[in-house]
Amino acid sequence: MSTDAGHAGDLFIVDDDAAIRDALTILFEQSGFRVAGYADGPTTLAALQHRSPDAILLDVQLPGPSGLDVLRQLNARKFAGPVVMISGHADIPMAVEAIKTGAVDLVEKPFDAEKVIVQVVQALAAHNRRRAERADPVAALGPDGASLLTPRERDVLQELVRGASNKEAGRSLGISPRTIEVHRARIMEKLGAKNAADLVRVIYDERR
Repeated sequence: MSTDAGHAGDLFIVDDDAAIRDALTILFEQSGFRVAGYADGPTTLAALQHRSPDAILLDVQLPGPSGLDVLRQLNARKFAGPVVMISGHADIPMAVEAIKTGAVDLVEKPFDAEKVIVQVVQALAAHNRRRAERADPVAALGPDGASLLTPRERDVLQELVRGASNKEAGRSLGISPRTIEVHRARIMEKLGAKNAADLVRVIYDERR
């Protein structure tokens, strides 16, 4: 997502109702977004081959593949940005399923223009925050978790989460692989992790 003052991010709006799509496009463009609108799933997925938006506003009910089908396709393609679903009252069961499938939020029709913008902005902010936490596992632990570790253990944690072996981590930090192993054991003990995979889960799931 761009940090330019005049550019809030790139957004795809997917809705087969041209009036709604056009109205949302105007609203988001006025709020600094660069918007591309699409009427169905196949057109949207084709556009993703050439352009990757920061977020997608996706209607549940679409001609052809439903919004839920499109969401599954986005997951299969490992689309990284947040997807916010648009739903009419009668579509709530499908919208709930979409949330379970990975959508981050739900906009109900008829919607309040300002609220829709806030929901998308908040979804992007949360996404960017999680991305920053993944780049910095110590930050992801939060103040309480990070305070459990010594400065050197925090350095070792950074290396472990990026997938470094004991030897690679030792080379990077200027200490022996055996010392890395000792720090690793202490980190897992302090954070209650059973193994490396469990350590990642503790950092990014339980302590978010």
